[in-house]
Parts: sequence; structure tokens; C-alpha cells
Amino acid sequence: MGTDPANSANSTATDAPGAASAATADTASSPTPYLQVRDLCKHYGEGEARTTVLQDVTTTVNKGEICVLLGPSGSGKSTFLNLVGGLEAADSGSINVGGTELTSLTPKQLGEYRRDKLGFVFQFHQLLPEFTALENIMIPAYIGGKGTAEAKKRALELLDFMGLADRANHKPNELSGGEKQRVAVARALVNNPAVVFADEPSGSLDSKNKAELHQLFFDLRDKFGQTFVIVTHDEHLASITDRTIHIVDGQIKV
Repeated sequence: MGTDPANSANSTATDAPGAASAATADTASSPTPYLQVRDLCKHYGEGEARTTVLQDVTTTVNKGEICVLLGPSGSGKSTFLNLVGGLEAADSGSINVGGTELTSLTPKQLGEYRRDKLGFVFQFHQLLPEFTALENIMIPAYIGGKGTAEAKKRALELLDFMGLADRANHKPNELSGGEKQRVAVARALVNNPAVVFADEPSGSLDSKNKAELHQLFFDLRDKFGQTFVIVTHDEHLASITDRTIHIVDGQIKV
């Protein structure tokens, strides 16, 4: 079974004075699970062409945690991210995000949930070339039903936080690689998502911009309180995040 050791715990009963209050304090200070995945499976193809990509994956990501999914190419990392982000449907298993069971939602409900509660950052910025940085960030806010004034205010706040206030009216071809990716991160945050899923977000950046983007994730978590789930091959990023989940051959490596 692909089980994350973070889900396992040992408990010891005690009748010592103060044990009950200590247990209460421990419970109060325990991390709050936000993303809970159980027995997740995904296959592609049929018959002899059938390929198992994820098999019985079980894991938890806590609220406010920066968690990395680390594994070789083809291990199932991006598929896992697509499933928990509601971009693909699992064949079986449970995906609970913030108390909402994604596998029970209709396609319309899932689309609304992604729009309102989740943010996505990809390896390549995917900015629309005909729009400015400010306009690219505002687009998801418009889709989410916000008016121009509210969308612009939020987008400008994010640009300022990321040190890009003076680049607001520049189009993507007028921005550096690092600037484009920061704009893409701002776009993911404009609707105040609870969770941000990032698939190799620094994979196309040089070492300087990569380090700046990695630090940005921590700054954003501290400022806005989001949970980040990041797919990467970057061992350094894995070494500085709160937790690393290793995926090998479609299963959690214990």
C-alpha cells in the first residue's frame, strides 16, 4: 500500500496527573490536515495497454504546510497533482480538500471549487501574450465574478508584494523569465485560494530566479496563509520545505 508515514502515529495511555490536560494541549497544537488522500488509484489505457500510474496512494498535507512531491520522471507526481487539483478524475479513492470530497462533486461543482478554492502554477507561465501583467492576473478574478475595481485592487496588491509594481503594464514579452513566473504565481493567488498546486514551477528558471521563486513561496505562506503542494525534481527545494513526500512507481515511498 502507498501510505505516507506522516499518517502513522503511536499513542500511549497514562493515568499520571495532568495527562488529560497535556493530551488536550497536544491536540490543540497538532497540525490541521487540509488535504487528505486515501487509496488513490489512476490507470491509463485498456487491456494490454493498461498502465498503472498511481496505486493505493494515501497521504495528508496539513494546513499552511509547504509540501514537496519528489520523485523521478514518470513516477506519478504530476498525475497526483492533477487528481488532487481536480484537473483529472481518479479511478478510485478519496480526495478531501478542506472538508470537501472532490470525488463526489459534479463537473460544474468541481469547476467552481477549483475557481474559488484552488490556485495553479505550472512550469511555463502560460500568460496570455496580448494582455499586460496586471490584466493576466485580473482574468481569474473576473471569472470568479469580481468587478473591475476589486480585481484590479487585488492584482496590484500582489504585484507590489512581489516587487513587480513597476511592471504592471508590461506584456509578457517585455518581462524576464523570473518576472513572468512571479506574475503567474500572482494570477494563481488572485482569488485567495486555500491551496496552491505548483508543477515544476522553477523548472525553466536559472539558479538566481529559482532561488527567488522558492523564497517567494515561503513569503506568501507567511503573508497569506496558503498551503502549497509542489511537484519538483529539485533536491534543494525539498530540503527546505516543511515536508517531502517521495513518489516512486506510483506509490508513496516509506
